[in-house]
Amino acid sequence: MEEGTKLEYNSVSSYKIKGKGGFRASSFIYGFVGLDNIGFVANMVSMVLYFSFKMHLDLSGSANTVTNLLGSTYLLSIIGGFISDTYLSRFHTILIFGTAEILAWTLMTIQARYSSLQPQVCGKSNCLEGGIGLLFYGSLCLLALGTGGVRGALPALGADQFDHKDPNEAKALGRYFNWLLLSSVSGSAIGVTVVVWVSTNKGWWIGFLISLVGTFLGFLIFVFGKPFYRLQVPGESPLTRILQVIKVAIRNRKLQLPENSEELYEINVKESDSLEPKIAHTNQFRYLDKAAILPKTVEPTQWTVCTVTKVEEVKILTRMLPIIASTILMNTCLAQLQTFSVQQGYRMNRHFGSFEVPAPSVPVIPLLFMCILIPIYDFVFVPFARKITNHPSGITQLQRVGVGLVLSIISMGIAALVEIKRKHQSLKNPLEPIHVFWLSFQYGIFGIADMFTLVGMLEFFYKEAPAGMRSLSTSFTWISLSFGYYLSSVFVDIINSVTKRFSQSKKGWLAGQDLDQNNLQLFYWFLAILSCLNFINYLYWASWYKYKSDDKLDTKPKSGDNVTLPKSASVSRVPFLKANENDAAVVTAEVSSIGHK
Repeated sequence: MEEGTKLEYNSVSSYKIKGKGGFRASSFIYGFVGLDNIGFVANMVSMVLYFSFKMHLDLSGSANTVTNLLGSTYLLSIIGGFISDTYLSRFHTILIFGTAEILAWTLMTIQARYSSLQPQVCGKSNCLEGGIGLLFYGSLCLLALGTGGVRGALPALGADQFDHKDPNEAKALGRYFNWLLLSSVSGSAIGVTVVVWVSTNKGWWIGFLISLVGTFLGFLIFVFGKPFYRLQVPGESPLTRILQVIKVAIRNRKLQLPENSEELYEINVKESDSLEPKIAHTNQFRYLDKAAILPKTVEPTQWTVCTVTKVEEVKILTRMLPIIASTILMNTCLAQLQTFSVQQGYRMNRHFGSFEVPAPSVPVIPLLFMCILIPIYDFVFVPFARKITNHPSGITQLQRVGVGLVLSIISMGIAALVEIKRKHQSLKNPLEPIHVFWLSFQYGIFGIADMFTLVGMLEFFYKEAPAGMRSLSTSFTWISLSFGYYLSSVFVDIINSVTKRFSQSKKGWLAGQDLDQNNLQLFYWFLAILSCLNFINYLYWASWYKYKSDDKLDTKPKSGDNVTLPKSASVSRVPFLKANENDAAVVTAEVSSIGHK
């Protein structure tokens, strides 16, 4: 089929039908996210203790199992994103992977309930073997697959409920991501207090059961919202489009690029049946432009020539790669707050009066901070910044990510200082440890960092992504988290392997189960210094990045409409510390208003 006759690439149905889309539709998604995170986040921060005390893994083994689980969960989100962009709607993708998640919680509840399905103490670093090990690792793999698949499609489905071509809905899109995070942290706050307390005091199987019930109820709420959703129609595979550009560019490698970029192949809007938005040409990665050269003797097909828009889609994904890589280390720092910091809290004074706070409940501090700060950010900071920058989101997404990276550096530095104080007091007087409240500083600052970075990345990858790659692109946020958790496991193993060679005790910084005999503070300093270097790297790539600019952001003009599309032109460079004046939402609003007058 020729390029000019194909249907719209990954279109969204029911877009302006009354009663569909908007915050009413996204409210069902908020409900699902909140209830799902009650169990997921609670267990992610407490499961390191479950692995240690019930599954009898050692300190580093427990931490690495948690980080590997989280890493796999977020890595598998790309499967959900790819399927929802290509084969199924985002709604049906979530149905399939949500069912897998519910089944995983069921298996974990059963294993935690019966001691016969749990390993006995063996004196080794890992006592899991046979059928018990199969059930344990099988349920974790199923949980990673189900939870990851849901996260790969859910944020994009919610964002689909807002038309970025409408000026009002374009502003609402930024608010959607803020409130998506708010629903997530609200559920998480309940989880790390109620569920964690139940797990550590009444039984781990009861905590898993609550997680199962919460996920199931959230799943039902999500399903009930179907009549209100704007559902996208899966289109051509993003992988196919990428491969087409690469193959044609290689085949045309000996051809000379035209001096005028307007001579590159692109479908004329008036002659095309496609409603696919056109993306303006950029001068980065010029080699890929050879895929848009149509030799005179060649018939235009999808595998002989690619449009400028299709080439620019590949360029966009390529430009995103350094941004993804620059945020991985921050998520490595996040992994420490969910593993080693929890183990720190376990060895501190956790009493508030007569009530003893479970160590895994300490992360409620940043969650409460975020519950308060997200509405303030959305209702106060964004409108104020919008007046100064004229940016729909107040500040650009990359600026928001940058703020988060700086705060993560500060958090790791404070974590090192707190561990020095904790260890000194513990060695001096083990019966009078410092109060767990000291951990609130590192948790609180990192919570604010996460508020900036996570939402900034989700909005950035969704807005910058080509129309048919939005699920896949938003899953890049989770890919960054995944690599961060995996990198944490790698760092722990390497640090232990290297430092034990120079230690008098022949043990690594993080070996064994006694934090007082380890050097966790040095590991925190290592991450803080590395994060500083990473931020410098991020500044370079954020300044280098060129935001997407659409040539055509409205539907095909009706008969009699007098709409002149701008010529293909390079997008001007947008510095990291300067608001993006070519924001797609603003351009969209202007073109849309012209086309409908």
